[in-house]
Amino acid sequence: MPWLESDPLVLPQEIVSDRSMAENLTGNWRSLKPAIGASRCTGCLICWKYCPEACVELTDKVPRIDFHYCKGCGICVQECPAHCIALEPEEAA
Repeated sequence: MPWLESDPLVLPQEIVSDRSMAENLTGNWRSLKPAIGASRCTGCLICWKYCPEACVELTDKVPRIDFHYCKGCGICVQECPAHCIALEPEEAA
């Protein structure tokens, strides 16, 4: 792969996975997980909008988090206007 410093017009090599995202579960290294307080949730879906991994699933009222893909980044916690999401320690498997 060329050094970008020596040739700034050359892009790095792209690596493409031959596995689908259904097989590429990415939430297994999380140390904290978000928990939604259902009684305080207003159903605004801001957590769904800001989740970088698209692991917040839409429901009738309280969103559900798909922990197979959630990395515990905490963006949903920071963006929630109702402050109903908190990070909890992940239990050891």
